[in-house]
Amino acid sequence: MKKTSDYFGELTFNKSVMRERLNKETYKKMIATIESGDPLDENIAPDVAHAMKEWAIQNGATHFTHWFQPQRGGTAEKHDAFISYDENGEIIERLSAKLLIQSEPDASSFPSGGMRSTFEARGYTAWDPTSPAFLLDSGRSKTLVIPSVFLSWTGDVLDIKTPFLRSQKALNDTVLKLQKLLGNRSAKRIKIFIGAEQEYFLVSKKFYDTRLDLQICGRTLFGASPEKGQQMSDHYFGSIRERVLDFMSELDHQLYRRGIPAKTRHNEVSPNQFEIVPLFEEANLAIDHNLQMMEIIKKVAEQFELVALLQEKPFAGLNGSGKHLNWSMGDNSCANYLEPSKSPTTNINFLMTIGAILFGVHKFGGLLRAGVADAGNDHRLGGQEAPPATMSIYLGNYLADLFNELESWEVISEKEIAQINLNIQKLPKVTKDISDRNRTSPIAFTGNKFEFRAVGSNQNCGQAAIIFNLLVAYGFEEIYNRLKTQKGNMKTQAYQVIKEILNETKDIRFQGNNYSSEWEKEAEKRKLPNAKNTPDALKYYLTNDSIKLFEKYKILNKKELESKISIKLENYSLVKLIEFKTAINMTNTLFIPVVVEYLGKLSETANSLKSLNMESTTLENEIKTLLTLYQDMKSIAINLKNDVKNAQKITDFTELSDCISSLSEPKLNKLRQVVDKAERIVENDLWPVAKYRELLAEL
Repeated sequence: MKKTSDYFGELTFNKSVMRERLNKETYKKMIATIESGDPLDENIAPDVAHAMKEWAIQNGATHFTHWFQPQRGGTAEKHDAFISYDENGEIIERLSAKLLIQSEPDASSFPSGGMRSTFEARGYTAWDPTSPAFLLDSGRSKTLVIPSVFLSWTGDVLDIKTPFLRSQKALNDTVLKLQKLLGNRSAKRIKIFIGAEQEYFLVSKKFYDTRLDLQICGRTLFGASPEKGQQMSDHYFGSIRERVLDFMSELDHQLYRRGIPAKTRHNEVSPNQFEIVPLFEEANLAIDHNLQMMEIIKKVAEQFELVALLQEKPFAGLNGSGKHLNWSMGDNSCANYLEPSKSPTTNINFLMTIGAILFGVHKFGGLLRAGVADAGNDHRLGGQEAPPATMSIYLGNYLADLFNELESWEVISEKEIAQINLNIQKLPKVTKDISDRNRTSPIAFTGNKFEFRAVGSNQNCGQAAIIFNLLVAYGFEEIYNRLKTQKGNMKTQAYQVIKEILNETKDIRFQGNNYSSEWEKEAEKRKLPNAKNTPDALKYYLTNDSIKLFEKYKILNKKELESKISIKLENYSLVKLIEFKTAINMTNTLFIPVVVEYLGKLSETANSLKSLNMESTTLENEIKTLLTLYQDMKSIAINLKNDVKNAQKITDFTELSDCISSLSEPKLNKLRQVVDKAERIVENDLWPVAKYRELLAEL
């Protein structure tokens, strides 16, 4: 048995590999790019490309690919062999600097939101040297994977990584500008750290194979609640079954090989629901690792005759799956700006960071909701331990009381600053939480970080991180603008600005139960945005203030934003139409025939009783109930089919998505109610798909 540290990162072109294979000067410049954010010196690209190719080939790789994150979701890759002709026309293995830095996948079939015509196919991937290349190991072959951004021939953004990297730069530049104003010369680079907690379900493949809805949609469109679901709370942190533990062990092994620091594994609340939690990493790498993790979870599950479900709400009436985004910020001196300290200088960073987050969310809470909007997450937000759609911040009683004290001071003096610093020093570290955890809050301070709980399990968490970074940059910009005109001691003035912001952002702070009807009414009174579905949420991207925000920090221009929302609305509409078609198909070909067959059996029994001059009122009522259910299934399915037919005539995705969410979605829910009622009546052996109790049986 090897220790984890013996093989950790063996499939990655990491620092130790670079140190071994690159000359000192090239290695020094690569590390400067990775750790300090310096622009890549293209003169070193030939050496890096050669070393990367040699390392990959020696480890069994035959191809390479630029790996990117299209706006449709997931990842994308096109594999090219290392082979090329030498000057004598002989085949050799080669990876040139040009091929390392840039590739040209066909971009015509990726959604562009109307920015390009289909015939305008040219798109470019460009190497992101801040995220290490790695080997994709399929068992039979290996491929060198080069993390990349994806742009059109005209330079328009076609991916998620590009705006994320820009959001990091915006936050970096804004915070450093403020630090310089406060006299901090040691901060040279701001670092964002992310830990993405990944939830998922496992189901037996033999039961999965009976469910057309799971295979096509990733979630069950039908299914009566099981007799025993999660009500006993006996699965949460329970003993991990041997089959699942074997799966988890293999999953950890594969993650470690790729340098992904999986730390924690456990049973989640729902039956057959689990969670894996990595160590914190710099944000760009953490996001890339999470995308790899999702794919590896699915591939490893197959080895154990299991299927991993990452959709946000695969089972009605049970907990959905999220991807809690833990976010923190620091600088090159290893300071965590969300970690209290005995140093007054550090504590001003602590207070300013919280103030910036409060200010950004107060102004653009709707935009943060829009960043996690999609068809899957709509089913999850608002219940079953997922936060509601209204964005608010939970700080805990200790911080809330501390801030109330700060707000109450009329004048900030050295005496008051000393007192507030003393109180901050008393803040318990992460070894002891400063308050109870509030699982109903979308954004909660949890010791030395903020946890954003609204991200969906199947989403690229880079989308939420873009918005979070952008909002915090906006908040820091506001602090800077208020401070730069002040005179006197800047740190004293900074406390005064923080006090002002705390007073101005009270509406966004909430310490109670976010699920309560009282909070919903109070949130409405506070005029906090509350988009219930994806079409409504996405409108926050296109407000004048949002467009100005994205353009100010050079994240996306108006055209790119409009394109992004068009793609999201198109994706939402297509997902819902696929669900409707699948539901209609299952109803007509599976459920209605079974109901008819069972009706025939019951009718035959009833007729037999009548021939013996015997009658059963109960039996007659059951026949009538089933007949009504048959008629309802038929009529709703026809109605829904007409909706689909009419929807396919609508070319505007804003109109289509609004129509689907308001008109057709309720019909699917009604159809489900009818089918689920029939499931409880029809003979068990006749029911054509695996039931919840089978899908959720212990593995």
